[in-house]
Parts: sequence; structure tokens; C-alpha cells
Amino acid sequence: MLKGSSLPFLNGRSSAGRVVDSKSIGRGFDPYRPCKIDEMSKVKEYFSETVTEMLHRVTWPTWKELQSNTIIVVVASVIIALIIFVMDFVFGITGDKNATWQGALGFIYQIFK
Repeated sequence: MLKGSSLPFLNGRSSAGRVVDSKSIGRGFDPYRPCKIDEMSKVKEYFSETVTEMLHRVTWPTWKELQSNTIIVVVASVIIALIIFVMDFVFGITGDKNATWQGALGFIYQIFK
């Protein structure tokens, strides 16, 4: 319905109600012109360069390095989990109000009751 012949002022423009602002002009963007087909070629070029960089320019770890780093991460995770468990146990954070061990916080709460 909104063809160029019915509204001649819309030919070659993305919309009729756009206002020129300093941000678009300062970056070399013409807000009155629709996007060009070349924009899609830039996206294709981006993905092509990304694949090239991932295959040829990135230094990937060897299998031995990957295994040793994985072991380090697993051991560190287990140690941190144990530290958090001990802290929860010492401070009595169990979620059970009828537990026999109320922890340090439970002891402090009983003093002030």
C-alpha cells in the first residue's frame, strides 16, 4: 500500500519520520538511506575471518596440558566445596531446627534467649 508511487517522498528512505541527530551523522551514517545489500557481505566476512582465526591463529593446548589443567580445576573445586561444607557445619547452617548440632550460631542464639 505504501509504494514509492503513492508517497514519492519515501523513495530511497528508510522512514518518513526520522530526525537527523549528531550521533548518526558523526559516525558517517545517513539515517535517510535504507540499509544496503553490502551489509550482509560484511556479516559473512566477519564469520569467515572468525573461522580462519580459530583454525589458524589460536594456539590450542595440547592434550596433556588440557588433562593437567582439568585435574587442577577438579581438585580446586573439591577443596572449595569441602571448605564451604566445614563452614556450614561449624556455623550450624543445616536448615533443620531440631538438629542436635546447632553450630556456633546456635550456641550464641541460646546464650541470648
